[in-house]
Amino acid sequence: MSAFTVPFHLGSRLANERDTSGSRNGIQWTIWTQLDDLDFADDIALVSHNHSQMQDKTSTVNQRSGSIGLRIHPGKSKMLKIKTEDTQAITVGGKPLEVVENFTYLGSVIDHLGGTVADVRSRVAKARAAFKTLDKIWRDRTISTKTKIRLFNSNVKSALLYGCETWSLNQSSLKKVQTFVNGCLRRILCIFWPERIRNEELWNRARQRPIREEITQRRWRWLGHTLRKPRNSITRQSLQWNPQGKRSRGRPRTTWRRNLEEEMKASGHSWRDITRMAQDRREWGTVARGLYPLQGDWL
Repeated sequence: MSAFTVPFHLGSRLANERDTSGSRNGIQWTIWTQLDDLDFADDIALVSHNHSQMQDKTSTVNQRSGSIGLRIHPGKSKMLKIKTEDTQAITVGGKPLEVVENFTYLGSVIDHLGGTVADVRSRVAKARAAFKTLDKIWRDRTISTKTKIRLFNSNVKSALLYGCETWSLNQSSLKKVQTFVNGCLRRILCIFWPERIRNEELWNRARQRPIREEITQRRWRWLGHTLRKPRNSITRQSLQWNPQGKRSRGRPRTTWRRNLEEEMKASGHSWRDITRMAQDRREWGTVARGLYPLQGDWL
């Protein structure tokens, strides 16, 4: 599969401008429909299979944006190529767009290799910066540990786990996230070398749960919300979307869908079961909470 992605920062009115010519220059989304672009507020990402389709679509967007008083800035627009050796440039007003290996769209990093490794790395960096800004709080002995943990949850962990519901986690990425959290908790609880305690004891003192459990519950809560959307919702359709083309030889990569299927198998549920249960918010809440029940006085 070859794809070109060009995010444009335009006005939201442009999101309503569609190609009415009937041409099929997007990517196959369902048997009957194609996905041409992703729109949210003033951020637009165009998707196509080859250079000519993307250039045609880009020129159309540039023309229509000019008709409503908006201008595409070539320096702020990027192009991402996935699994293609085509070196031709996409131009806007005769100026070529910069080709990048990743870019940030709606707070998440889109990488040319696929997966969420780059996004996890970015989240850890942002959370580390947030933790550093509160260094005076962590060193202040007059502030209770309970207050510090609450600040950690609201200011640091929220930055760390933003968008984690859609991460396709492997052991390496999961370990990276958990190691960062453990380091923060040891700093807050003033546990320094040569003092040693097991991670389980650390989590118990800080009233925290393993990151794997927290991410899993967030994923299932998000899954229930998505399954309650209409059947023609792009978000719901993405749960069972199969990309076109053939994958490379070798062991299949860990994907979000495979993570979910493993969790479904462990919980004894099938797709039909979760689709039915998700329609009842209370029943689904019971299912999500039942994956890893809270123990003790958690914050």
